[in-house]
Amino acid sequence: MIMPKKMRAMVLSKLGPVESNPLKLTEIDRHEIANPKEVLVKIEACGVCHSQLHSIEGDWEDIGIPPTLPTVPGHEIVGKIVEVGNNVRKFKIGDRVGITPLLSSCLDCQYCNEGKEYLCEKMDVTGESLKGGYTEYITVSEDFATKVPDTMKPEYAAPLFCAGITAYKAVKAAEPKKNNKIAIFGVGGVGHMAIQFAKVEGCEVSAISRKNKHLELAKKNIFVYSSNQEQFLEDVKKKYGLFDAAIVFAPVDQVTDTAIKSIKKGGLVVIATVGKIPNFLAFEEKTIRGTLIGSRKDMEDVIKISDENKLEVITETFPLEQVNQALIKLKNSEMDARAVLIP
Repeated sequence: MIMPKKMRAMVLSKLGPVESNPLKLTEIDRHEIANPKEVLVKIEACGVCHSQLHSIEGDWEDIGIPPTLPTVPGHEIVGKIVEVGNNVRKFKIGDRVGITPLLSSCLDCQYCNEGKEYLCEKMDVTGESLKGGYTEYITVSEDFATKVPDTMKPEYAAPLFCAGITAYKAVKAAEPKKNNKIAIFGVGGVGHMAIQFAKVEGCEVSAISRKNKHLELAKKNIFVYSSNQEQFLEDVKKKYGLFDAAIVFAPVDQVTDTAIKSIKKGGLVVIATVGKIPNFLAFEEKTIRGTLIGSRKDMEDVIKISDENKLEVITETFPLEQVNQALIKLKNSEMDARAVLIP
């Protein structure tokens, strides 16, 4: 197979509102295998994550995201291996694999040795350099690629590599037990997967969102979020009672505060977004826990659970060139699904 020397990529050179079409279609040098443990992946699908919207518009510039420009965003990637390095043992040409936001880590620090390589101080993040998914090819060490079954469609699998693992890890952090009452605050691209992972664990799940259309997956316990906190909490307690745990995906401080007040004393809140904790009363013995993505082992579990339980991944596909339009829809809450780019 003759490999092209160039590849199409949606490149971000200047931060700005997505309405200004900041991502430009550009021809850049195709990535090449740089060390013997790397594989070259021809990208079949890349999910469009809400965190990338914040990064592109400059919302997270104060915390160093993105760390450099120009960059190619995109960090939930699925594709076929088209070339392997001389020391690759896990994969062969033709295998379908996925890549999470964790592109690499040192594999030798305290965190890596504890199976928490996503906390490594030297981790590289997919999509925060020219190695992102809004393009046609990417290289990755075999240690940070995850096998995807041939029966799993790329557009289904791609969102699992960020939204899926984020949802799974958040549910895991909520210490799910059978019949536990767990509330999911924010039922979008990540929240709709968290509902399903919590149900797999046997939990009684409540979905909370501003819009009714995002609540259908919860089926039984649904609550439309209201900024009138006192009234919302009163309605929840009257209809359902206090929750054992809550998971927050909505990046709004008031939502976090509401979630903390909606759980029982001794309950647990998992925060899976960026924001502040407005109020916290220690005497109620509630636990607040942060969560990031997950480990490579977690990613393998996500693929296995999703495949075995036929979890629903709601997607809307776009050509690579239409990523700005997809981001605009995402920004305006017009996306009922996870946007996925098809190069």
